[in-house]
Order: sequence, then C-alpha cells, then structure tokens
Amino acid sequence: MQTSEIATRWVDYFAKNDHHIAPSASLVSPDPSLLFTVAGMVPFIPYIIGTDTSPHPRIASVQKCIRTKDIEEVGKTTRHGTFFQMLGNFSFGDYFKEGAINYAYEFLTGPEAEGNLGFDAERFWVTIWNEDEEAFSHLTNIGVAPERIVKLTREENFWDTGQPGPAGPCAEWHYDRGPEFGPEAVGGTVDPGGDRYLEVWNLVFDQFLRGEGAGKDYPLIRELDQKAIDTGAGLERLAYLKQGVANMYEIDEVYPVIARAQALSGKTYGADEADDVRMRVVADHVRSALMLIGDGVTPGNEGRGFVLRRLIRRSVRAMKLMGVDERTMPELLPASIDAMSATYPELAANRAKIEAIAYNEEDAFRRTLVAGTTIFDTAVAEVKRSGSKALSGADAFTLHDTYGFPIDITLEMASEQGIQVDEAKFRELMKEQKDRARADAKAKKGGHADVGVYLGLKEAEGLTEFRAYQELTTATEITALLKDGVTVPVASEGETVEVVLPQTPFYAESGGQEADSGVIRSAHGTLEVIDVQRPVKGLVVHTCTVVEGQVAQGDQVSAEVDPEWRRGARQAHSGTHILHAALREVLGPDALQSGSYNKPGYLRLDFSWPSALSVETRSEIEEVTNRAIRADHAVTAQHMSLPEAKEWGAVALFGETYDETVRVIEIGGPWSRELCGGTHVDHSSQVGLVALSTESSVGSGSRRIEAFVGIEAFQKLAAERALVSELTSTLKVQPGELKGRVEKVLERLAEAEKQLAGYRQQAMQQVAAGLVDKAVDVAGIRVVTHVSENAADADDLRSVVTDVRARLGESAPSVVAIAADVNGRPQIVIATNQGARDAGLKAGDLVKAASSILGGGGGGKPDLAQGGGQDVEQIPAALAAVASTVAARA
Repeated sequence: MQTSEIATRWVDYFAKNDHHIAPSASLVSPDPSLLFTVAGMVPFIPYIIGTDTSPHPRIASVQKCIRTKDIEEVGKTTRHGTFFQMLGNFSFGDYFKEGAINYAYEFLTGPEAEGNLGFDAERFWVTIWNEDEEAFSHLTNIGVAPERIVKLTREENFWDTGQPGPAGPCAEWHYDRGPEFGPEAVGGTVDPGGDRYLEVWNLVFDQFLRGEGAGKDYPLIRELDQKAIDTGAGLERLAYLKQGVANMYEIDEVYPVIARAQALSGKTYGADEADDVRMRVVADHVRSALMLIGDGVTPGNEGRGFVLRRLIRRSVRAMKLMGVDERTMPELLPASIDAMSATYPELAANRAKIEAIAYNEEDAFRRTLVAGTTIFDTAVAEVKRSGSKALSGADAFTLHDTYGFPIDITLEMASEQGIQVDEAKFRELMKEQKDRARADAKAKKGGHADVGVYLGLKEAEGLTEFRAYQELTTATEITALLKDGVTVPVASEGETVEVVLPQTPFYAESGGQEADSGVIRSAHGTLEVIDVQRPVKGLVVHTCTVVEGQVAQGDQVSAEVDPEWRRGARQAHSGTHILHAALREVLGPDALQSGSYNKPGYLRLDFSWPSALSVETRSEIEEVTNRAIRADHAVTAQHMSLPEAKEWGAVALFGETYDETVRVIEIGGPWSRELCGGTHVDHSSQVGLVALSTESSVGSGSRRIEAFVGIEAFQKLAAERALVSELTSTLKVQPGELKGRVEKVLERLAEAEKQLAGYRQQAMQQVAAGLVDKAVDVAGIRVVTHVSENAADADDLRSVVTDVRARLGESAPSVVAIAADVNGRPQIVIATNQGARDAGLKAGDLVKAASSILGGGGGGKPDLAQGGGQDVEQIPAALAAVASTVAARA
C-alpha cells in the first residue's frame, strides 16, 4: 500500500465520520517559539489550550512536520528522521475517550476493502495511564485483551504543555512486528529492546487543568469543562508496516533517493554500516530540504534558513564521504520530487524554483569547502608549528559555526594530517550554543505564554469590535486597564499601561504592517498609544503612556488614530502590494514575497530570487510600480472562503495562517490579488510615489528590496536632486555631463595615485640603500631598525623590509624591523634571513614581542611577519624590544 494511499484512506475515513478535513499547515510555524511545525497538533494549539474557539467540533488532517533538534543523530538509527507526516484527528468538546478509541481500533484493524488498514488486531498493545480506568474499560470492551494493555505511571504516560493549562493521559498503540525484531514483552513494558513493538498512534485525552510544578510533579486541579482529543499517527511508520519493509528509509517516498545515492557512489545499501548511515542521511535530508523549500524557506545563516542550509550541506558532505565529488543535488532532488509529488502535487508545479534554490546552495557549499579547507590548512600548520598534536575545539567550532565546515570533515582531514581534534571541547561549545538557543526560544515562548489575564478579559468583555476599516475616531469606554499583567482601576500621568476598549479604530500590528499611532482621550486625561497588539485572537490591547491627567476603568473616551500616520500606513501597505505585483510581472511568478514590513513612508519586501538584480532590472521594477500607481487602479477588499480566494488567483503568502473566511485586496483586477488584513488606499494613485532605495541578499535564494513611499519618496528624490545640483555646480558641468566628468576625475585621481606610489617606491628604495649602512651588530646578528616616514600601508612596509633584507644578503645572520604610523595606528613588519632563522630567530616571535608593546598583536611566518597596535608613541620602544629580544636569544 503506497504512502499516499494510506493518507487518502485516513482522510476518507474521518470525512465519512463527520470530521472537517483541514489541509496541512505550512512547515513554517506561526508560533513564535517554534521554527517549524513539529507535530500534527501545532496548528490546533489555540483550540486545545483555549485561546481560540475551533470553527469545527471535529477535525482531521495530514500534517507535514519537521524536527531537527538532534539532526546529528539522523541516520544512525532507522526509527527517526527530520521530516515526517502526522495523521491526526481532533475533537473539541465532541467525542472523547470512547469515540477516539473506537475510531483508532476500526481504522487500524477494519478490512482494507472498506477503506481501513486491515492490521491483525491481536498484534496491538496499548499503553495507558495506570489511573485511567475509563480508557481501560473502553479498550477491553472493543476486544483488546487485558494482558496487552500496559498501565504506566504519570511520568511515562501523560501529556501537558510544560506549564499550567490543559493536560491528560494517553493511549499509545504499539504494533508487535514479531520475534524476528526482538524479545517478547514481559514485565509490563512494550519496549524491552529492539524494534519489535512499534508505536504507531498516540491518543491524547485533554481531560484536566493542571497547576504549577516541575516535570510531571504538579496538581490536577479539576477536569476541563470542554475536553478535547488530540491524536497523532505516524504515516511513515504505518507505510513501512503496510509495505513490508524494515524501516521508514525503505518506503516508497524515501528509498528512491537511496537508490540514486547507490548509483552515484557505487556503494551498496546494507553492505557497510558507515555508508548505510550516510545514505540514510542523504535520503532524509534531501526530502526535508525539498519540503522546506516547497514551503518558501530559503537557505540562510540563521533560523529556518540555517536549518535548511545544514540539511543540504550535510547531504552534500555525506555524498562526498562516499567518494562523490561532483554535484549531487541535480541527481538526488529530482528523485525525491518524483517520490513526493503524488501526495504533494505542488512540488511538481514548483519544480524549477525548488531545484534552482537547492542547486545554488550546493554550489555555494562546494565553494565553502574550498575556503574552509584553506582555513583548515592554516590552522593545522599553526598546530604543527607549535608542536601540538591536536586542533583546538575552538578552531573546530569556528570552522563549523562561521564557515559552515562540518565537524565530520574536520575530523577526517585532521586524521589525514596525523593530528587529533579536541572534540570534547567542540561538543562543549556546541552544547553552549544550543543551550543559548533553547534559552532564547524559552524566553520567546514565555513572552507569549501567560495569556490567562487576556483570556479572562475576552470571556468577560467579549471580542473587540474592530473599526479600523471604517473610521479613525471611535467613541467608546475603557473596560480594563492592566499594568504588569494585573488589572488596575486607575492610571496616572507618566505610567505605561495596557488599555482594553470594546471598540477600536486602531490597527493592531499584523501582516507586516506596524500598529497605528494616536491618542485616547477622556474628560480627565490623555493616553498616547505606542503599540497595539492582539495577545489572543479577537482581543485588541493598546499599550499606552498617560501623558496628561489620569484615566480610570469605565471612563468614556474618544479613541483617535493619527490621520497622518494612517495615511502613510495605507500608502506603504498598498505600495507593498503594488511592488510585489511589479516584481512578479518583471521577474515572473517565482518572485514570490516571503516577508514584508511597512510603516508610514517606508516599505521592505523580501522575495524568492537566486541572484542580485541588475540596475536595469531595478529601474524596470520601479517604473512598473509607479506606472501602476499613476494608473489610478481601484483598490477593493472582498471577503470569501479560502478555497474561493485561491481559485480566484489570490496570493497566499507562506508562513501566514488564515481563517476559513479571508479578506482579499485587489488592485487593478487580477494584476494584484492578495490575502491581507491590512489597511489600504482607495485608489492606487493615492500611494503617490515609490522610490527604491536598496536591494540586497537576506540569505541564499532570497532578496530584499527597501523603498520610500509617498512624501518620503519625494524627499529622497529631492535630496538626490540637490546632491546632483551641488556636484554639477562644483564641477561646472550640465547634469547630463556629470557622469562623464566624474569618470574623468576618477581616472585622473587613479593616475595621480599611481604616480605618487611610484615616487614613494623610489623614496623607499633610496631609504633601503641607506639603511644597509646603518645595520648594527647585536650579539653577532646584523639588525636594522627604522621608523618609516613614507610608508602609506603595510604593503609599503613589506616592500622596503624585504628590499633591505635582500641588500644585506646571506653573508651574515640579519634581522630587519621597520615600523610606521599608518593612519594613526602603529604597524610593524619584520624579516629574517636564513642565517637568523638558523640561529633561532623567527620573524613571527619578534613581531609578537614588538606588538605587545604597541598594545596589539601580530604573527606570520618565520621569515616574514607583521603586527600592529594602538599606541604610535610606543614605536621606538617596540623597535628597541626587537633588538633586545635578538640579543637575548642569539
């Protein structure tokens, strides 16, 4: 049974049982504490924890998931991978334990001919909480033998969010694969070692409200008023059971990549454990990279982009370790696209774009390997020079973290050089980095977790009536004031508080648009609105500073949006839509927005594109944008269902989550249709003007355009015009002649600099000739020290130092040290001849001694080294230190 058929059977089964079928959410999680969607229940967390109400009492889904916490362990076992698909069914105040257990049993063991999976019921074991008699009763009632129901403690079988809120026991379904996979279950466990008992489905019963406590040591305060069911079945695990293969790497959606890796490398899967691990890494990571790129992620140096970059680079590295030095993604990725397109046809539709991003990243990594190898060789040379036998953990970490050089390659190359790597220190530094990342994620989560007070306000006061689309001023009242998360009756001048109103004209920050600015006035005080957010869906909270008098709960107020701010915000947001449409017109449909930010006078738009835009292309995009503005297109908003919007051609941006009813902004008919909740102008001409300012990279395959909008765009162009006017006046030319005149001035300047360099070189050669006669004997070593007045940079110093050394010859050991004040900072270059080096005098050691006096550092090779520092006054002392060091060592 193909993997896609199992997914189809799941959807059909639960649709038949009155479940709304939710499409898979993006792998890009909307939860700020998560990089990715890590479980099937993530899109439904607001319904489970009560921050939002589900529009359907029953939901089922096939959810794409990514987990990369232990990415280095992928492939070492056959149970886990980074990308997986979670089958889920959910109930919110509808059926509970009996219904969930009945559905699981029927779908798993019912006849294949009736749309089920047809597993042998006698091979299922179920683990439950040892106090859950209700689940035990339902399981025995449907025919699960009591001896195959294993009761576990709360530590082993209980779900919670890690903080006060919903919690509950589980019923975990395990399939007995038979004695060839391990020993029989004894002693109350279904995991005695081996892969015999495979967990395929977990039913979570959200039954209780838990209190404070660490781990599983917390009180169960009471049963929830509205209980929920949250289940997850592993599609890949069901697939390899139904396909009769050993593990997930051998199913129809994964193995084709392993087959291609075998063909490229000449290796045979199953013949060597090390190569098997590498092929599993390749198969998993290529598929995960494919799915991430398909959901709009592009390679980068942080966050999601960095994870994608690691996945692609680890794949390339694994193939390299199997002896494949050529490009491999053009061979591996198409195999994965073909395997996954049956379930996700959009992959085939976006094939060219996905391939371009992946192939560009592989090419970049191949260049990184060359650069990293150079840096590695330098580090190894220093290790050998110092007499050490190991590359430091810090150097290995720098290679990994800064240059993207995998630790496995570092270890392999170090072994080839006959040195070790301080891997323990490397792992320690990696752990510190991960701990920092976890702490940051926890901090982000904490900033969004304590929503109880807002939920209480929402329940007590109802939803905020959002009037931002209709008006700028609303007569209303203060229903709540909060300070530091606690409700207060009054706020006085100078205090910053959160204000809840039953109606508001203020736009809450979302969709890339910054929150509105303005004031809230009462008879006794004035509040300046500095931020507007929705901490829970449907409730708008205004962060304000009391700038005059005092305000109290219950005060009648006038909520007033700054009209100039709103005008600028509308211009910028509509300008963003117009620029996005212009990008797609000029570059094609692959130039899809991946993020944006706009506020009055300014917009920023990130989009998928593999390379920098030429000046001509930027000009064309700017012209198309402003022609659309001048065309005075009508800007309209329409509400419709999400499927209707997509059928209508509206652009849904990756990473965004949408309700079933969405708002579509249309500009110029089908030319620009986007799902959007922001505020917009009524006609495109009201945007005024868009002036592009910068275009830059924000990661592999992703670009960013920044622009000024409206009066700020005019001011930018006016400033540039004033600059041109000043230059034409200074150079005494007409504007049309300015470019040619500047080019001639630069040519003359370059020629003058070349002549000056020649004069300076002649002067230094004359100095070099004179310095030979000034060499002094220091303990049998000829030493030349000098402060140069002509050197413009370190290159000049190196030139004169090597000239003097050559003139001194090899008739006697010689050391040459010359220093200079270069732009206010001391620089020193030292050279030694072979005789000096034979006497134990190395340029690098001498530079370090001098640079320490200059307040800096330096280094280099035994024959030539340079250094510098902070204090030019210490140059004579530094040169004296060179002579004294020679005397001490000679």
